[in-house]
Amino acid sequence: MKIWKQAVLFYLGGCAYVGLEILWRGRSDGSMFVAGGLCFLLLGRLRRAFSYVPFALRGIFGAMVITAVELGIGLLVNRDYHVWDYRGQPLNFLGQICLCYSLLWIPVSLGAMYLYGFLEKTLSRISAAD
Repeated sequence: MKIWKQAVLFYLGGCAYVGLEILWRGRSDGSMFVAGGLCFLLLGRLRRAFSYVPFALRGIFGAMVITAVELGIGLLVNRDYHVWDYRGQPLNFLGQICLCYSLLWIPVSLGAMYLYGFLEKTLSRISAAD
């Protein structure tokens, strides 16, 4: 895929992630834009690579991807818990990830994979029209 399409999808994924956080928590952080863009690109690749996998299982794989990105970003930029803090949540790991949110990522990842497919096709049609 052309680099401009990847950049557009990264941007849209970042905006969506920040938007979800603002709707859910009332605030966000710039690092969440990076996490969202990265998650969106990874979920798009997962969608393509695992198209033969049952729908529900793709959601679980997607949740694992988002949780892994959240852990990585958290360990890099959330050491003082200024972005988020899951230490009070049951089954948390280092206060950076927790089971509750990992489960929430299942439907979010399925929606993101669907949206990625739609946007990828739309961008391809736009590019073909040029």
